[in-house]
Amino acid sequence: MKYTYEFKILLFKVLRLQLILIFVLANHTFTFAQKENPRQIHIKKAKEKIHVDGIIDENEWKSAEVAKDFHQYFPFDSALAKAKTEVRFTYDEHFIYFSAVCYNETKGKFITNSLRRDYRSPAADGISLVLDPFQDHTNGFMFGTNPFGVQREGLIANGGTGQEDLSLSWDNKWYAEAKITDFGWSVEMAIPFKTLRFKENLDTWKVNFYRIDSKYNERSSWCHVPRNFQIYNLAYTGELIWDEAPKKPAVNVAIIPFITGGISKNQLEGTPQKTVSGIGGDAKIAITPSLNLDLTVNPDFSQVEVDRQVTNLDRFEIFFPERRQFFLENADLFSSFGNQRARPFFSRRIGIAIDKNTGQNLQNPIIFGARLSGRLDKNWRVGLLNMQAAKDANINLPSYNYTVGAVQRRVFTRSNIGVLFVNKENFGVQKADSLNISRFNRMVGVDYNLASADNSWTGKFFYHQSIAEKNTNDQFSHGVNVAYSKPHIRLEWNHQIVGKNFDAQVGYVPRRDFKNINPVFVYSLFPKSKIINRWNTYAEVSSTWDGTGRNTDRGIFLGGSIRFQNTAEMEYWWARNYTYLFSPFDPTNTGGEKLLAGTAFTYNSFNFTYTSDQRKNFYYNIQGYIGEYFNGKRTSFTGVLNYRLQPYMIFSLDYTYNRLQFPAPYSSADLYLLGPKFDVTFSKSIFLTAYFQYNSQINNININTRFQWRFKPVSDLFIVYTDNYFADALRVKNRALVLKLTYWLNL
Repeated sequence: MKYTYEFKILLFKVLRLQLILIFVLANHTFTFAQKENPRQIHIKKAKEKIHVDGIIDENEWKSAEVAKDFHQYFPFDSALAKAKTEVRFTYDEHFIYFSAVCYNETKGKFITNSLRRDYRSPAADGISLVLDPFQDHTNGFMFGTNPFGVQREGLIANGGTGQEDLSLSWDNKWYAEAKITDFGWSVEMAIPFKTLRFKENLDTWKVNFYRIDSKYNERSSWCHVPRNFQIYNLAYTGELIWDEAPKKPAVNVAIIPFITGGISKNQLEGTPQKTVSGIGGDAKIAITPSLNLDLTVNPDFSQVEVDRQVTNLDRFEIFFPERRQFFLENADLFSSFGNQRARPFFSRRIGIAIDKNTGQNLQNPIIFGARLSGRLDKNWRVGLLNMQAAKDANINLPSYNYTVGAVQRRVFTRSNIGVLFVNKENFGVQKADSLNISRFNRMVGVDYNLASADNSWTGKFFYHQSIAEKNTNDQFSHGVNVAYSKPHIRLEWNHQIVGKNFDAQVGYVPRRDFKNINPVFVYSLFPKSKIINRWNTYAEVSSTWDGTGRNTDRGIFLGGSIRFQNTAEMEYWWARNYTYLFSPFDPTNTGGEKLLAGTAFTYNSFNFTYTSDQRKNFYYNIQGYIGEYFNGKRTSFTGVLNYRLQPYMIFSLDYTYNRLQFPAPYSSADLYLLGPKFDVTFSKSIFLTAYFQYNSQINNININTRFQWRFKPVSDLFIVYTDNYFADALRVKNRALVLKLTYWLNL
């Protein structure tokens, strides 16, 4: 159904009113936010060389100002931390140095998952430094180390509002060492100025640091962070005051060449074994200390860990996150537009195609790429990406050029407005051909991201428009999310409209032609208990209509969640769902008899999740669904079992079991997905990962084994072996062995 002129006028007025209200909210929170004096620590230039060995014995540390008196974040946020911590800073021409003394005389071992870089756990010991060089409270860096000297680094986006806003996939060059002592442990870090992005001649940076201590079962931070927010939230930071503002580093160019070689064979097609080899590389060129140019020629991502398979019982495409290094720095500048139901740009559309034999993603070679991204000043961020992908005749994929441009302007204290342009162009086709290969696909959009000074108001407003060769009506996507969060209450409003002909081919849009509303209410209690830390009760409603106004999906969710003092967590909820099928659908996704289009189903279920105490060597997660499912019944259990042989190995088992029972003539099914994984860390530089996946739904066994030797910082040797079999007969589909050598060279 096409929208009438009157409906379009009404929609425009509603959108305009929403935008005005959001700006008013942002201005209100900007004006009336608490203006407490931030904590400060001064940093002085070192007169002597700092040896990064984890021992705090240089004279520079003795004269440096000390940051201490950390605030408890967990289990409570109303007292000083039990585990005492002292932090110091200094710097020279090339590095900013950070040291920490982490006191704890309690007997017993410290906890680490393994010796692998980029560990993440709410129970593993460690200390992390958060830097916001531009003082915009929106984007920052995180560098962390644990008592074993294992490093992790990450990028913080969107002010650190949600857990997903800290990405540990980013990898760069810096140094750290730790030392376990009688009083606890100590650490030293050296972070090159070339690794950071900052504005020259700015003598104050925003900073915070937080510590996780497993023995006291405590998380603490230097600047007080309310426990209803993430501990790395950039709304709550202090000030790092320089005696002299950092200068622009000397020539800041990194060349990262690689060579690769290997063999592969496709048994299904019966083709001869292929020998493959390649030479390529990346370059990182600092145009300014805050603006970076990334170049890549013939990139190869064969060392990236394979996606974890999932059992797909949904009617729509599954989302898999980006893992490739080239796309990660400033990734939020390009990829944070829209929301999870409609992302106008999704970098995995570039250089990745679908293997029809296994249903897995495979590489579509990229010929070259360039990306300029970063800051012009405190208020402006810019990004420009261009990549040329190769033709793949085997899957009728032509050579496409991808161009993405983004501009972001900070407004008020922490909010911003962003504009995005995406262009997918096939220069070899003059017009659409018989293979439905379009000459171009374009998208323009604007997002307003709301984040109040104290983070109590957050949200987003966006409007996107796709442009095709044959423009039609309803080529837009619009959404609003506004959330109000305080320690005891969270209110959230979400709504979205995606037009029938919205076509963002370089985005992730699993569903079109719908309108959705989704309000959420959460009430939290913090009882004085030795067992329960937080108890949430929530109610949520979601309702979706198609373009004709027909209600196609509806859900009512009532439940709660409990966080225990021992770090375990549990969530439970009752759900009542309604689904109208606008096309035939097999709920098992195994090719059986399909439910008819035009039929509707209402079904009830009980759901739960439980994560055990992660301080234990054996810990686990389990998720369950018990109840009705369309016209049948479903019982499912999903989760991960982990066992840690600290600090050298962790064994995990991903498991999914779905029992689907339907009346004749519809197919019932017992679906299994098992994924045992061995992660062995022989040292902080030598790793071996063996990952097996058995998926009965697609009749596939996948093996991915990856050896990595980090012989120098950010320089690696990879040996990767992959194999795919038919699960029922153990007949080989395809296999490959690849060797890749990369080297990071600073000029």
